[in-house]
Amino acid sequence: MKKLLLAVGMIGLISACTTNAVTGRKGINVVSNSQIFPQSFAQYQEVLKSAQVETGTANAKLVQTVGERIKYAAEKYYAEKGLSAQLDGYQWEFKLLKADEVNAWCMPGGKVAVYTGILPITKTTDGLAVVMGHEIGHALANHSAEQMSRQYGMSVLGSVVGSAAGNTSWGSAFEQYYPVVGQVGLLSYSRKMELDADLTGLYLMAMAGYNPNEAIPFWERMSAAGNGGTVEFLSTHPSDATRIAKIKEALPTAMAYYNASPYKGK
Repeated sequence: MKKLLLAVGMIGLISACTTNAVTGRKGINVVSNSQIFPQSFAQYQEVLKSAQVETGTANAKLVQTVGERIKYAAEKYYAEKGLSAQLDGYQWEFKLLKADEVNAWCMPGGKVAVYTGILPITKTTDGLAVVMGHEIGHALANHSAEQMSRQYGMSVLGSVVGSAAGNTSWGSAFEQYYPVVGQVGLLSYSRKMELDADLTGLYLMAMAGYNPNEAIPFWERMSAAGNGGTVEFLSTHPSDATRIAKIKEALPTAMAYYNASPYKGK
């Protein structure tokens, strides 16, 4: 029986392989967007109820504008690749929250929050695009579902692969990894996922007409801020040297996207 379950599990893992449409990174996911999105949307609304949402200001409008442009660029890219179906069910929102924390996040399905505490470090519109592109990259690559699959599902692989579609315990897993306490407790990603989000965000911001060269000075500023204390946005991220080296390697590709962007200079 154990051998049979293992065989079924291996077949399930193969069929559950996913590929990031932007970077080509492969991952494993045994939970669907239709399972995780409803919990995500509900949690996001709970966060907004308890948070101070900034509206009508120049910064709030900037967060909305940058988010919309990255969203449109991503949709255009996915459409050109014939992958628009991968974006089914996304319900994008871009909110600026009044909070001192140096942080930003995007929940599954496109629910984005930027904290005012990170704006002194983003400094420019391009700097903000680095942050939002990174977080949107996590959502588009389904890193949350992948991480939940690994942390929650792999321990019971044989049964999860066969019955995940109807397994209500995924809702409990979501609540465990995304508890709402004041603002929100977010799932920690692996370093590989963080680097994948870096590159996804770099390419997306470039497609949206934001200068990807600004990613390096932004991360340098973020590193300096982190050296002065705990910065939530850096808590699970790879080393600064590794991140910057990977971004430098990817800049030629990002610049090609930037130079071809219809949004460049707008």
